[in-house]
Order: sequence, then structure tokens, then C-alpha cells
Amino acid sequence: MKALVILSGGQDSTTCLALAVRKHGPQNVAAMTFDYGQRHAVEIEAATRIAALAKIASHEVILVRGILRGTSPLVSADTPVTTYASSEALPGGLEKTFVPMRNSLFLVLAANRAVVMFPGEHNVELYAGVGQEDYGGYPDCREAFIVQMAGTINRSLDDPSLPMIGILTPLMHLSKAQTVLLSESLPGCREMLAWSHTCYNGAVPPCGECHACLLRQKGYGEAGVTDPLIERLRFFEISRDHLA
Repeated sequence: MKALVILSGGQDSTTCLALAVRKHGPQNVAAMTFDYGQRHAVEIEAATRIAALAKIASHEVILVRGILRGTSPLVSADTPVTTYASSEALPGGLEKTFVPMRNSLFLVLAANRAVVMFPGEHNVELYAGVGQEDYGGYPDCREAFIVQMAGTINRSLDDPSLPMIGILTPLMHLSKAQTVLLSESLPGCREMLAWSHTCYNGAVPPCGECHACLLRQKGYGEAGVTDPLIERLRFFEISRDHLA
């Protein structure tokens, strides 16, 4: 069976990539990344490096810039990213970073690519790193949405000559801490996560104050594991200071 991973370059999608590689082998896994004009476009570079580290069959960056609109700071330069003092200060509910219909668009385009990339396959697994445990209130990260999207996609492909698309969301019911512990058990995942990007401000080192940064910090803290991204950046700083 073949697999296609929607790879943003972030923590969750990188973990899903490692899961797909472990299950199917890198030669049977492809990945796709979307350039939708996101503020944190550095995640596209992260995804490219991570795909190379995973040694998968292919990685495509799809340009959909300008298609998604909204007041989300991820697609609107006029709206600042909200910052918080700590993860305990996160208000809950729908985050302002929500981009309407983003995941719907990504899943439809990924299904299109899966059909074209894997002709003759009866089943293709499509991995999405969404979850409803620590999800910022995004409606399109919930299980009910994924189930309905899978049904809609497969109805549109209802012909014996076309594959069935199984949308896999292995992190759906995991907290960030549980996701961290899972990633630690996957071969090569920690190395890939060292190059991942989470910060909504696109900052390297991460800002540490946006919703995404705080959830990542919380997850690694609760898991009792050092974030490999922070570990890599600290090593770089120490090396640079030593050379200076």
C-alpha cells in the first residue's frame, strides 16, 4: 500500500511522516506541502529538509498562495499573532489563527494527487497531522470533520478503477505530551523534529509566546523530554560562540 503525507514541516505532520515511513517503507511514501502565503513560510523549508531526511519517494510543494483569505494572522499581514504569557493563559475556544476551509482544500488536493501518483492502487493512505485534543478550537481538526471528508472524497472517486482514500489521523486523540512520547519511539523522528518549525511568527529561534509555541513547550515539558529543535539551536549557539 502507498501513503501520502500532508507535511507542513511542523511537529505533528513530521511525526505522521515517521509513522508512515515505519509502516510502509520510505520507497512507498510521498509527501506534499502547501505554500498558501502563510506568515510562517519558513515551515516550507523545514518540510523540504525533513522529507529529504526521511528519504521518501517524493516531496511536492504546491503553490496555492492567494487562494485562502481571512483575518487569520497566518494569511493576513494586517493582523498580529496573539501572544500569551504561558500555556495556562491560553483562553480556549477558536483561535484567531484559524483559516476557514484550509484543511478542506488541503485534503481535496491531496486526494487528487494520491489518485494521480499511485495509479492501479486499490487503497491509498492519506496522513494528516490533525488532532482534537490540543487543537486551538479548529473545527477542521476534529474527528467528525475527517470522517465526513473521507466519505465525500471517496464518493467522488466511486469507481472500481480508482483507489479508496483512507484518511489517517493517528494523533487525533493524543495530547501534545503523548505525541512527543510517540515521536521518541519512531526511528529517525527525533532527527527530523530537530528541523521542524512550529512558531506562527515564523521566528527562529521560536518566539515562545504564540499559541503553537506554547503548546509545543507544554507537550515536551509534560513528557519530560528535551525539544530536539531547541537542542539543535542551543548547540548551534554554543558552537558559534566557541568559534568566535
